[in-house]
Amino acid sequence: MNNKLLTRKEAAKFLGISEGTLAVWKVTKRYPLPLIKVGRLVRYRETDLIQFLDKMTDPQIRS
Repeated sequence: MNNKLLTRKEAAKFLGISEGTLAVWKVTKRYPLPLIKVGRLVRYRETDLIQFLDKMTDPQIRS
């Protein structure tokens, strides 16, 4: 399992959204997307992003 840590910019690109959207999700707690904070640095585990996408995928669309 890959536990690569991504910056907010990298995570947003991975998800196909803007950095601002990712920041809003965090503040509003719209989605329970785990993050790691070290001081002011914010990082996202690639595996958490993959799980998030899997959870958000409509099962009717999957083949």
